[in-house]
Amino acid sequence: MRIDLNADLGESWPRWESGQDVALLDIVTSANVCCGAYAGDPDLMRATCVAAVQRGVAIGAQVGYPDRDNFGRRDLALPSHALTTEVLEQILLLDRIAGSVGGRVAYVKPHGALYNTIAHDAGQARAVVDAMLALAEPLPLLGLPGAISLAVAEASGVPVVREGFADRAYTPHGRLVPRTEPGAVLDDPDTVAAQAVRLMASVGSVCVHSDSPGALDLARAVRSGLEAAGAELASLRP
Repeated sequence: MRIDLNADLGESWPRWESGQDVALLDIVTSANVCCGAYAGDPDLMRATCVAAVQRGVAIGAQVGYPDRDNFGRRDLALPSHALTTEVLEQILLLDRIAGSVGGRVAYVKPHGALYNTIAHDAGQARAVVDAMLALAEPLPLLGLPGAISLAVAEASGVPVVREGFADRAYTPHGRLVPRTEPGAVLDDPDTVAAQAVRLMASVGSVCVHSDSPGALDLARAVRSGLEAAGAELASLRP
């Protein structure tokens, strides 16, 4: 079984300068690069893309609400046309930067509140998919299994990748437990690795957050667990 392992990167200069993001790029197969809306900046985007290209790691556009004060974790409920424009501009910016260092954007993954909102809000999901339809060629959209965003994308001819989260707790309905609730973020390597293995039969990509406590140990545990379970780690590169 082939499966991708992704992480959110390029969100913080202190984390980049600490070496953690670079170390994660030696573990994961795909990098969700923050496009500057909720965190990061073009210089950090470029540094992340350079390191990803050097390691053969696929580059994904991590798009989000333009809300740096809340790290993109508050639902802004933008008008549809404004959200489409915002998402398209973020993808194109990252693609220009990636192209300048020999890479390219291979997929799109919404971040935070946008990711969760388009899982159930058809209007916001439609706006994101419309942005992707405006690209020169279709790119895969990542999302939770059963998300409205994936249904809208598939109906529009946009490829999709179902994603699971190794380091997040789930509700009985398959949604992510809100970060405001106790136990929403998992931080035990064995628990996280076991959850990744359980998820791999139903998803094409598994995420480990770079801002989770002990993210490097979690990512190593997830990769080891998936490989021990017989998975072949492969990026979302087209």
